[in-house]
Amino acid sequence: MTRPTVGITAAVEEVSYGSWKDVSAALSPMSYVRSVLRAGGRPILLVPNPDDADDPSGVLDFLDALIVSGGAGDLDPSLYGQKRHPETGPVNPERDAYELALVAGAVERELPTLGVCRGIEVINVAYGGTLEQHLPDVVGHEKHRKRGTFVDHDVRIAENSLAARATGNVLEAVKSCHHQGIKEVGDGLLATGWAKMDDTVEAVENPKLPFMLGVLWHPEEDERSRLISSLLERRREPGAGSGKSDRF
Repeated sequence: MTRPTVGITAAVEEVSYGSWKDVSAALSPMSYVRSVLRAGGRPILLVPNPDDADDPSGVLDFLDALIVSGGAGDLDPSLYGQKRHPETGPVNPERDAYELALVAGAVERELPTLGVCRGIEVINVAYGGTLEQHLPDVVGHEKHRKRGTFVDHDVRIAENSLAARATGNVLEAVKSCHHQGIKEVGDGLLATGWAKMDDTVEAVENPKLPFMLGVLWHPEEDERSRLISSLLERRREPGAGSGKSDRF
């Protein structure tokens, strides 16, 4: 059987390697690649570019599933009608535009899509939702992240939700590293996962689509997680893409 092709959006970061310092690079942690390979997929890296942001069909038409990845940068707060918070990190308008366009196109095609960490934020903003720019201001602690490593905690998941079916659990042990989160859930999305420690939203989904799910944690970092395997199990079938959602 042909391996399904899974697009993984690339982070855009300044990196150093060899004698080269502060080089702008499009990259992805190999944990995404390995998790897709374990699930039986063919991973490809999707690099932000203006042409595909204007019309993502050329990319989306040959994908069987999409992962909107995490990364160090935050979304530009102007995209959801807010002024910049002092703790909001660097923004990359080209990446923002590219990933928002991919999500909009994925909705129209009913392309199975998983948003990871920053990716859930992209999905929520694409649906008209807003973000908490700095969760410690709201919850009063920094237990959602620890610099340089992942935080282990539990997430409560709504029964009979896509998130529950995809994880196989209603209480999922997860790995997180984030300082932002969901404020107002986007139109057409449902919140279906919450951090056990403080009830912040950890998962959103579109119940009208086969697989449109965002999670605030990092399933690619946990070999026990079923999320990426579940995404590939719901990969686009021939003839899919009737466009049930009119969100875009």
